[in-house]
Amino acid sequence: MTGRPRSSLQRRLFGWLMLPLLVALPLLGMALYKQVQRSAQSWLDEGLEDTALTLAGQVDLRSGEPRIDISATMDRALRFDRQDDVFYLVLAPRGEVLQGDAGLADLQPRPRPQAAGQSHYGDVRLRGRELRLVQLGHDCGVGVCQILVAETLHKRDALQREIGGLVALNGAVLAALLALAGWWAIHRGLLPLTGLSAELERRDLHRLTPLTASLPRELVPLQAAFNRLFERLDRAAGAQREFLADAAHQLRTPLTSLQTEIELAMLEPHDHRVDPLLERLRQRVVRSARLAQQLLSLARAEDRSVDVGQRIDLRDIATESGQDWAHRSLPSGVDLGFELAEAPALGHAFLLREGLENLIHNAVSYAGAGARITVRCGSSVDGPWLEVEDNGPGIPAAERSAAMQRFRRGGQATGTGSGLGLAIAADIAARHGGRLELLDAHAGPGLRARLSLPPLPG
Repeated sequence: MTGRPRSSLQRRLFGWLMLPLLVALPLLGMALYKQVQRSAQSWLDEGLEDTALTLAGQVDLRSGEPRIDISATMDRALRFDRQDDVFYLVLAPRGEVLQGDAGLADLQPRPRPQAAGQSHYGDVRLRGRELRLVQLGHDCGVGVCQILVAETLHKRDALQREIGGLVALNGAVLAALLALAGWWAIHRGLLPLTGLSAELERRDLHRLTPLTASLPRELVPLQAAFNRLFERLDRAAGAQREFLADAAHQLRTPLTSLQTEIELAMLEPHDHRVDPLLERLRQRVVRSARLAQQLLSLARAEDRSVDVGQRIDLRDIATESGQDWAHRSLPSGVDLGFELAEAPALGHAFLLREGLENLIHNAVSYAGAGARITVRCGSSVDGPWLEVEDNGPGIPAAERSAAMQRFRRGGQATGTGSGLGLAIAADIAARHGGRLELLDAHAGPGLRARLSLPPLPG
């Protein structure tokens, strides 16, 4: 039972990495925005206080009364600003207006008097307009004069928007860079796991060698666990092969003896009414002996101690099989022919002959009486190959993959086969690094079984 697909580990790690980043970056951006805004506000406030100090420097005491003289030029200079309107007001200790905009006395909220040398900043309103105010207390000699300087908020608002935009832009760029760096780091970090998965995909019962890749420390226990599993599987597979080979070997001798006894009984004087029974017994024994031989072939094909790197010629193997089949009795009308060419290869001659024997036996068994069977070998740019073609009923394309599995036969198969012949040939091909293909006959109905091997190195 398969569940719904899970998200990839890389996506999950990236999500957990980005979650705190998406939470932290806005908070850090807000803190940076506030800090820069306060610094800019303080700088602008200092400009207002400088204006107030300039006005304080113009106050002097005459006849025991504070006075201030501001020329028109100086007044324009004090009020000059490209973006905002600037207002100022100088009040005597008793509240009389000495100079400036008397309307500042109507500020809301009303500013409180400041002690000499003290200043106060605040946001105020004047007839519906938002202003920034600095109020400075100045010792006039007969008391403390109050100096008020205010301006509208246009450049402050513009500066606030600019700071916010820059912080947001830099935060977005930083988030994108961190996301790319995180994705790249996670991808690189998971490459050893991807390599380990690819190495595991190449393992099967024929290749259970230990994993030896250099892995990060966190993956070493996993690699060791797989190696211990491979070791247990290798022992179990070896025990199974030994049991299979021993059982097949022990069965072959009594079955051969039994077949001989039955054939001798058929030659001795006897009641001919038992001939059908004796013939059925003989056929069953022949089939059982064939099955034992196939089981032994399977065990040999799976034996990893067999050297499949010997230099051989597939034509010699096909020739030996042809000589062997020349002494066998074929079903009525079966025509077995050979078309052989040089086919140098690397492999194990006995195993490859077993594979070819099974392909020929499969064709003889299922092609039917009067069949024409051709055994070929040759070599191409893809490597050397052995081929057995018949003009029998063949196997439908949809069933060919299943037909190469053990104890599986095609839906249209006849005869008394066990369903092991093609499976043995496929295992032998795989043991040599090759493959078995079931193809259509070159002309007309039938089946073409091709056992391909890898090309010679160099």
